[in-house]
Amino acid sequence: MSPLWMGIITLLVLQTSVFFTTIYLHRSKTHRGLELHPAVGALMHLELSLFTGVVPRQWAAVHRKHHHFSDEQGDPHSPYIYGMWTVLFGNYFFYKKEASDPEVIRKYTPDWKEDWIDRIPGMEWAALGGVLIFCLLFGPWWGLAAWTVHALLYVLLNSAINSVCHMVGYRNFDNTATNLQWVALLTAGEGLHNNHHEFPTSARLSLRGRELDPAWPVIWFLEKCGLAKVQRVSIDKAFASRAA
Repeated sequence: MSPLWMGIITLLVLQTSVFFTTIYLHRSKTHRGLELHPAVGALMHLELSLFTGVVPRQWAAVHRKHHHFSDEQGDPHSPYIYGMWTVLFGNYFFYKKEASDPEVIRKYTPDWKEDWIDRIPGMEWAALGGVLIFCLLFGPWWGLAAWTVHALLYVLLNSAINSVCHMVGYRNFDNTATNLQWVALLTAGEGLHNNHHEFPTSARLSLRGRELDPAWPVIWFLEKCGLAKVQRVSIDKAFASRAA
């Protein structure tokens, strides 16, 4: 396989992980902005387990704690506390520290319901399956290289949301997060972070006509197919009153 096709496939896997992160982990499991059909949720959960190693309950707990404190003492990864560059390049370590604390998991996810994937023995090693898939596709050395690129870019994109999208960009609302459309395009809408912090339970992150939330058409399509149920939040009326 040519390096060009290896690069294309790696980026496709990366964007799949990004879309599943925002739709499944963030908007559905963490904030309950939508309810996914169990088969769709299981598919997204499995892909994320294999290619990112994320444990959904841990991810949800850390993110809920972030919203609880949001750029105040106690925020797991606030750039106002730790510095933007420190969070951009060190967000993974901030996350791992919180995710390994059983008290954080217990406190912030008391409503958690495990699915059948959570109950598979050895799921903490599921990411090795992702490495194996890359190696089977591209060979051992190119496979390891592709997996490394995927892992680094995935971590960096998530880090950009927690760092840059709290200090650089524009605000529609009076909270400490910011909107950056170019980050939103790379992260399936997550770069519209100021909007999200104002309406965390909304499944749609774009508000103005010029704002693009790439994950929203996917969610809309899933709903039309009966594979998702969106919890409607009256954000348009609230936005209109604040923007007036």
